[in-house]
Amino acid sequence: MIQRAYVAALVIIASMLFASFILLNHMIGAQQREEHRVSIAETQRALSQRIVFLANAAQRAAPERQSTIVLALRQATIEFERNYAELLSETKAVPESAARLEAGTIENILYAKPFHLEYFTDGLAANSWRLIASLQTENAPVTSRLVYRGGKERAQMDERLATATMDGYSALRDRLSILSRDHLSRLVAAHRTLFAATLFVLVLVAAFIFRPMALLIGRRTDQLVEARNAMAHNAIHDGLTGLHNRVFLNYRFGTFLEEAATRGHRLAVLQFDLDRFKQINDTLGHAAGDHVLTMTAQRMRRAGGSDDVCIRLGGDEFVVIVPHALDDAGVAATAERILRLINQPIEFEGQTIHAGASAGIAFFPEDGREPSELLNHADVALYAAKKSGGGAFSFFNGELRRELEERKEIERELVMSIARRDFAVRFQPQVSLGHGAVTGIEALVRWHPPGRDFVSPAIFLPIAEKSGLMPAIGRIVFREAIVAAARWHKQGLQFGRLALNASGSELAQQDFARFLFDTLAETGLPPHRLALEIVESVILDDEKTGIAATLRTIRAAGVHLELDDFGTGYASLTHVDPRQIDRIKIDRRFVQNIQDNDQNAHIVRAVIDLADRLGIGIIAEGAETDAELAELAALGCDEVQGFGIAFPMPEDAMSAWLAGGATSLRRGDADTGENGRDAA
Repeated sequence: MIQRAYVAALVIIASMLFASFILLNHMIGAQQREEHRVSIAETQRALSQRIVFLANAAQRAAPERQSTIVLALRQATIEFERNYAELLSETKAVPESAARLEAGTIENILYAKPFHLEYFTDGLAANSWRLIASLQTENAPVTSRLVYRGGKERAQMDERLATATMDGYSALRDRLSILSRDHLSRLVAAHRTLFAATLFVLVLVAAFIFRPMALLIGRRTDQLVEARNAMAHNAIHDGLTGLHNRVFLNYRFGTFLEEAATRGHRLAVLQFDLDRFKQINDTLGHAAGDHVLTMTAQRMRRAGGSDDVCIRLGGDEFVVIVPHALDDAGVAATAERILRLINQPIEFEGQTIHAGASAGIAFFPEDGREPSELLNHADVALYAAKKSGGGAFSFFNGELRRELEERKEIERELVMSIARRDFAVRFQPQVSLGHGAVTGIEALVRWHPPGRDFVSPAIFLPIAEKSGLMPAIGRIVFREAIVAAARWHKQGLQFGRLALNASGSELAQQDFARFLFDTLAETGLPPHRLALEIVESVILDDEKTGIAATLRTIRAAGVHLELDDFGTGYASLTHVDPRQIDRIKIDRRFVQNIQDNDQNAHIVRAVIDLADRLGIGIIAEGAETDAELAELAALGCDEVQGFGIAFPMPEDAMSAWLAGGATSLRRGDADTGENGRDAA
């Protein structure tokens, strides 16, 4: 509303200023025209006097000078008539006008008593022309055709006529001056009124529009300043916990290191991570997760030193920078104090939450001199603490440095192997214990880099996943495995369906579904002959990553989806949905020595019953002994996979195995000599 009022006020002010400008221009133009009329009247009065003077002078002048005076008289008469015509045009006066009878009007002076200015003007001009003609006739040669026949007595200048003409033009000049002053007075009064109205409108606008607007602008300015300050604060602080954020760390970490180097101090980087945060989010909801993060931040700030800087990197990752790390024992005490407080139970809506946390510690300058290097080393130490069971802290040391260098070397070799396509695919059959038929084949990746020993998938796959190389490796494996399965399909070999492991990073690729469908179409393998094995963390992923939509598209095309490593996740039963999953794979940890572990046997029996009731297929992996196979059969798990059936094998060996139908054959991988658990 204020904006509309402001626009309306501007329009009104602009209109009044424009009207004032137009009126002023009109005043100036009218004044100039009226001054011009007064000037013409004054000129006519002077010309009438000049005509009389020149007429008398011409009559008395000697013959040799007479022609010059007559010429001047002629020019004065012409100007006199021209000025009179212009005066009539300017005043718009006509003899028929009723104003001629009104005293004080121009028409009264021109056409009525006592002045009859038009009559005396015409008479003066006519007398002048007769005199000019008479004098020119006298001086003209005998042979000239110019002859005046009116008689010289009629060519005499009438002094009374001339006097009356001058008096008339004097009266006209005075009348025009009076009218000009009256007109100017009216225009000035109108202009003053308009000017006063403009001032009044300005006062109203200032009082009712500009003043509220100024107040509003002042409030908005204060709000903008507050918003700017809030934005500056939010830019370097975490909105949930109030701790500094990653932006602050990136901006100030280098400064902390420079100050430590200048003063010769050690600096410690403590990186914390909650051990069971994903489980809390998935089982209790994000509100519980946010509460845990907030409480963790408060406890961390309370347990840290006054000079320590607490930072939330994102998710459940936190960093504490200790700028004056005098000795390892002091930093260890700080870490223990923070962990002891963080690991205490947290109450949320009547539930007790045990989040737990682990920490990794790296020092400047011995563990690194660059921010990224220190954070990376602290993260490596954190990972070591988690591997040892969690809930504790670990220092970055020489052994971890060697492991890190080994991982970096493996990562470099993975990049080169991807370019050379050095990865091999091995196939492990899945069979039915009831009738011995092959129900599926799982494709497993193997890597034997040139010049070094075989690298276990348990080692290089996590490195590939963390470094972002898994999608490239996965596509190599997918293509080679699908090509092999297509050959078996064309040869008429019964292999059930090909099972491929798909990680979250692979499924997150925007063109993953297109790549999969293009490969199936190119090789001729029907979609129902393919199954993707995905872990529960992928199923738990939300819609924001696009993975859920990709999985729906793939399953709608006929590709099967299988839930791998079932029982090891956080929310297994809530995501066993026959609309999303075709088969469940029981993890190997429940299968090993199942004949001697009643608890695992009960779990497997419950999972089998659940799958049967939901109409979902089930298979157990990791079956290595006859006793395990027999126990699984007794529990009702018909489909199995493991060394008790066959070791993973190359394509040609798998082809022969399928052709022979030898489900009891146990065979190792001849190419790599791999055996035991690393081969799976």
